[in-house]
Amino acid sequence: PVPAVSMVTPLLLLTELSLQSDMEDQKNQTCDFYRTDPDLPERFNNPEFFSTFRKTHPLYWTWNQTYGSKKPTVHEMTDTGFKVMSHRFSEHYLRFGMQRDQGFNTAVDRSRVMHPMETQNKRYQCSSPVGHKKSDMN
Repeated sequence: PVPAVSMVTPLLLLTELSLQSDMEDQKNQTCDFYRTDPDLPERFNNPEFFSTFRKTHPLYWTWNQTYGSKKPTVHEMTDTGFKVMSHRFSEHYLRFGMQRDQGFNTAVDRSRVMHPMETQNKRYQCSSPVGHKKSDMN
């Protein structure tokens, strides 16, 4: 029989090699493999900066959480250029707020409490005692 220690050792070596290759892959930068813009922010050049946002419950694990829990590799970070959008739109709303509708409202507001008169009349007719008319109730 073969001793158990000799079988475990190759498995440990393979595990260590795969971990080392994963660590080496994470240390690489996008600019090492692709031509990138010199003004590319660090978060796009170093995939190791990405992390999961929050811890999740192990019983309620979704496919999106599984996919999102893996850090991206250099080859998935293929945004080689980064163009900043203008903040003019947001700055305008910070200064002046939302535009308010100053239009003239001519519609009659419906009550959320009271029912229309037709419904009230029907209810009154249904609930009146037998043999009495509307005029007798007043």
